[in-house]
Amino acid sequence: MTKIPLEDNYTDVIGKAQRGLGLSDEQLASKAGISTDALSKLKEGELDEQASRKVAGPLNLKADALVELGRKGWYPIDRTDTSGLASFNTLYGDMTVNSYFVWDTKTSQGVAFDTGADCRGMLKVAGEKGIRIRSILLTHTHPDHIADLATLKTATQAAAFVSKLEAIPDAETFETGHAFTIGTLRIETRLTSGHSKGGITYVIHGLPNRIAVVGDAMFAGSMGGGLVSYADALKNNCEKILTLPDDTVLCPGHGPLTTVGEEKLHNPFFPSI
Repeated sequence: MTKIPLEDNYTDVIGKAQRGLGLSDEQLASKAGISTDALSKLKEGELDEQASRKVAGPLNLKADALVELGRKGWYPIDRTDTSGLASFNTLYGDMTVNSYFVWDTKTSQGVAFDTGADCRGMLKVAGEKGIRIRSILLTHTHPDHIADLATLKTATQAAAFVSKLEAIPDAETFETGHAFTIGTLRIETRLTSGHSKGGITYVIHGLPNRIAVVGDAMFAGSMGGGLVSYADALKNNCEKILTLPDDTVLCPGHGPLTTVGEEKLHNPFFPSI
């Protein structure tokens, strides 16, 4: 399998934090004690470790993790062989997006999480394994995550479900906290809004590894932009994702799989964890 690059580099992280906090270049440079020219070079991708550490403070970023990202010194451990989980990375415009398929080997029942740009790979794997997809659970309704929903629903005859905060015509809605059951698996729902109004993290219980499908709430070494609320995105990630056990496998909407433990160490957005 081709190695999926990290979704964000250190300039993306700086930009997301700066936008989230509503700081102008002049304000950020002043708070960091660097020139606006030095900040511009940093944001253009010219790694200056000293300047990176200085901007980390006013942006409330973990300095060591930000510099590590700038050095390209970390990549999460490969988790693609996680039992009961298949991941799919498909091209949507000029970016790639992830979708996932989880199944219960005892009952040969499965559940899809998002569709990505093209669900054919998921359908192929399900067919090869003799697994029936019983439900389609949507993390949120941004177009790249539901682009092939009609195809997946038709092929599987499965119902799709989405948070009532992001109701769409092609999916049934549920209240946050509702739990789904697929075979012997129990799937807990947690509202992790901030990037989107009704973003949901699905925590899957019953497989050898605990798995959380987090959508765009969090990426390996980064997080989704706080398009709705940066403060809520940070708070929900801290309280509803990073409180899971360290060995929990995180399945993000973009970029590679990661774990709670790795994000505590390597994600710049969470300096206090």
